[in-house]
Amino acid sequence: MAVLKVIEVLANSEKSWEDATKKAVKQASKSINNIRSVYVQEQSASVDNGEVTDFRVNVKITFEIK
Repeated sequence: MAVLKVIEVLANSEKSWEDATKKAVKQASKSINNIRSVYVQEQSASVDNGEVTDFRVNVKITFEIK
């Protein structure tokens, strides 16, 4: 039986929500092994002068504890 743990991570990107999600997983994988999935819980964006300048995601990352 596998034991899984879930952590919450915030990340941002100037390109897209998808890129922000990839950055969150990439950064988390530097200190966490056995990542199984990522769940995008919330998306938001910063706006300046009518233009989106920053995409933000709040994700939950699930990984197996050995």
